[in-house]
Amino acid sequence: MLRDLAKILGPRHAGALRVYLAWLVAYAVLEGAAIALLVPVLKALLSSDPAGATPWLLTLAGAVAVYYLARHQQTMKGFALALVVLTTLHDRLGDHVATLPLGWFSSEKVGRLAQSATGGTMMVTNVFAHLMTPVASGVLTPATIALAMLLFDWRLGLATLACVPLIYLAHRWSSRWIGRTEEAVDAAGAEAGNRVVEFARHQQVLRAFGRTSDGYPPLDAAIAAQQAAGGSMLRNTIPRLLVGGLSVHLAFLALISVGLTLALTGAVDPVELVALLALAARFAGPLAEAAGRTGLLRMAANDLHRLAEIFDQPALPQPATPAAPTRPGTIAFERVTFAYRPDQPVLHDLSFQIPARTLTAIVGPSGSGKTTITRLLLRFFDVSSGRVLVGGTDVRAQDSETLMAQMAPVMQEVYLFDDTIEANIRIGRPDAGEDEVREAARLAGVEEIVARLPQGWNTPVGEAGSLLSGGERQRVALARAVLKDAPIVLLDEATAALDPENEHFVQATIQRLKQRATVVVIAHRLPTIAAADRILVLDGGRLVESGNHRDLLARNGRYAAFWRERRRAHGWRLVPEAGPAAQPKRHPGPGVPA
Repeated sequence: MLRDLAKILGPRHAGALRVYLAWLVAYAVLEGAAIALLVPVLKALLSSDPAGATPWLLTLAGAVAVYYLARHQQTMKGFALALVVLTTLHDRLGDHVATLPLGWFSSEKVGRLAQSATGGTMMVTNVFAHLMTPVASGVLTPATIALAMLLFDWRLGLATLACVPLIYLAHRWSSRWIGRTEEAVDAAGAEAGNRVVEFARHQQVLRAFGRTSDGYPPLDAAIAAQQAAGGSMLRNTIPRLLVGGLSVHLAFLALISVGLTLALTGAVDPVELVALLALAARFAGPLAEAAGRTGLLRMAANDLHRLAEIFDQPALPQPATPAAPTRPGTIAFERVTFAYRPDQPVLHDLSFQIPARTLTAIVGPSGSGKTTITRLLLRFFDVSSGRVLVGGTDVRAQDSETLMAQMAPVMQEVYLFDDTIEANIRIGRPDAGEDEVREAARLAGVEEIVARLPQGWNTPVGEAGSLLSGGERQRVALARAVLKDAPIVLLDEATAALDPENEHFVQATIQRLKQRATVVVIAHRLPTIAAADRILVLDGGRLVESGNHRDLLARNGRYAAFWRERRRAHGWRLVPEAGPAAQPKRHPGPGVPA
């Protein structure tokens, strides 16, 4: 737990954490020492000469004064660290997350990140403000008392030490069980949160298939699992907390029994026994308080560990001396092998070169590695072996800013920010002039969209661009790529789900981009493929064919089979006719030779 706290606070505050812990230890030990001084004070007060208690009372007063100084210092240091967490943790977390490989950001990890950044932050502050003090005093204060007991009466001291394993094992068993239960509750909560987001984001599909009137089974199941986990935690936690508290009271009962036995046999003076039993009561008190916080402490430790795991994620390696591109606009894969999982390679010894200012289409069946190529170009991941070169330089030898400045990606799932159309285009190059923004919009066909919207360029697009159609979002994304004016443009299935009108604009933009940049298209649309200067055919993560459209058709190989299959799929449409004899009719798609 302390290691996790150190990771969360960071090296800048490591010294402050050590100072806080030192004051915390001093406070707990001084509390035990002050309590131990009650024995000689009581013995003196109950003796025949009460005046002899004066030196002990003065010593006790001094110990209490020092104890309160330590208590004040550790409290203030704790609140100062809690304030540090509240004011800096989100910044540190954001700075670290910004260095992680983009491939790390799966939906599951993003959900976990959001949960840790909210609940985890409050838990860290709670540790400093409310948990560390009673736990430390619940362990160190009784330990100090036990050592003092050995000095006053070795028999009661040994009995006290003999109780320690019982209390420790009971607490360890209780906290471990509570920890496992809390992890199950946290996992169920995270799953329910993911299903809620899924249910909200995909209302269009769910409503289209009538899956909202009777509920959404995955969400219902996740919520039921979360409720079951919460109920299970209550059923399992309370009995185990009682076991922890019971062990403390049994230990105190054992000490009373030992003390009475010693008194009855005359081995200890009854007056001294009263003082020692008072000390034993103070031994049990902090332990009982710590036992009551066992569950909270374990849950806090789990939260801290999950938060610390984010800081443990390795940042994307950056070169000590970044290299600059030597051949702008060129792309090369040199014997690249890559696997998302060690035993399942996606690309196998893949090599190809793409010259500058050319249009290259990458085709192949699902799972052949097409999208993986774009991810490696953008350095979402690093290759298992081989090299990926952008601008003639290995992507690992370039810093992230240099690499990203060379590429403008446009994916099938376009994300627009909840802002205006113009603001979303300006993301491509925020310092661009108004004329440049308008020209990029014209080239991508966005001017036509703006002209029919009542607020024009200031039209809000909604969250994720929800107020625009899919084709309109693609055109805005293309305008953003045009405005960036990067030497390489990556289009991953950018025309896969477009209607003919939007596809016409996108195709025209691709041809314009080709004149000023290297364009790499992952495509299934026949006009895009046929217009490419070069086509790379992938199958099973390997390059099986390469060439232009006519040459590949002439070879009558894998690409020719793919082309014939796509033409058959593209050419058939259902055309409604009167009467029961309606039949599907075939006609060529737009721009496709019959």
